[in-house]
Amino acid sequence: MEVATFDELLTPAGRAVVDAATELLATDDELAVGSRLRRDHPPDLVAAAIGQVLLRRRAIAKFGADAERMWLTSDALEQASRPTVAAHRAERLRAAGVRTVLDLGCGIGADLTAYARAGLLVTGVERDQLRAAMARANLAELGLPTSVDVADAEGYDTDGFDAVFVDPARRDGRGRVFDPRRQSPSWELVTGLLAGVGVAKTAPGIAHRLVPEGTEAEFVSDAGDLVEATLWGRRFASTARRATVLPGGATLTTADEPDTVPVGEPAGWWYEPDPAVIRAGLVGAVVASVDGHLVDRHIAYVVADRHIATPFARAYRLVEEVPYREKRLRSTLRARDIGTLTIKKRGVDVVPEQLRPRLGLHGDREGTLILTRVAGAARAFLVEPV
Repeated sequence: MEVATFDELLTPAGRAVVDAATELLATDDELAVGSRLRRDHPPDLVAAAIGQVLLRRRAIAKFGADAERMWLTSDALEQASRPTVAAHRAERLRAAGVRTVLDLGCGIGADLTAYARAGLLVTGVERDQLRAAMARANLAELGLPTSVDVADAEGYDTDGFDAVFVDPARRDGRGRVFDPRRQSPSWELVTGLLAGVGVAKTAPGIAHRLVPEGTEAEFVSDAGDLVEATLWGRRFASTARRATVLPGGATLTTADEPDTVPVGEPAGWWYEPDPAVIRAGLVGAVVASVDGHLVDRHIAYVVADRHIATPFARAYRLVEEVPYREKRLRSTLRARDIGTLTIKKRGVDVVPEQLRPRLGLHGDREGTLILTRVAGAARAFLVEPV
């Protein structure tokens, strides 16, 4: 979409086209709606309006009710932070005494929105004119104050801000870019900011060795999904690694890790650590919190003799150990009348999507099967989720 077309969408006439497209797409398909609207409106305006309606539908899963008023591009929607995650980050900055935030590469303004809602004074910088215009419009739609400059993050004057947030673009002309050293703005800019008041959002798969010394790497999950890592600069860092579980906000740090992590035989309760805990390398902290042990030093399953509720792991009650060999496993599961089987596996060469149909289960009950290594040997356990 051209900036001029977006400007036209913001006019009363343009908004009327978006409203009409919203109403018509509720009962008709995209082609029919486009054909009807083009009778009275320019084709580029109609295409832009329909595109916004379809993007808003996609955005509901991420932004909820806000999506109905937001202006979006497909790439910006994909990279935008979830509101729960952005709000957590904003609250942490507010609690640290931050009042002013500069967002370098603000996109459509998802993080700006969270910072403004937390009562922080925000300034956005975005080199893409369309995204910058959308960021201004989105915060205006939500009644939030902001200033957005069209500029390149490289070389932008960051002096005078209490915090500088940066979310490097993870796509280029060839697709997704996983190595932060190839993203934009440059890794040199990011690490320079992290030496002071910088805060950087990055993919949760970032290699631990790339995290600069003195920086805190916070791995964040939301509703069980590992969604991102936030690198907190020296001004805000309080530990080396942190796992945060949203929406509750429970957190573990390297200070919670025990000196030694015991390993032993399976027990009556199994715990599947949250993916943020695993990625942060803090499984040992879960072991300590449930008074348990690992079944294998290299596998992230925790077992214990009793059930202790924890936000950092999903708990399962052990029903019985079952045969690992496929033929005997099939007979055991059929004898239990299991027809719907959830398969969880770690450390074994099994593809659940291939194993499940080979078992040929047709019972009326549900079951959960853990396939894993115990002291290096493959074993199978039927468990029941709490």
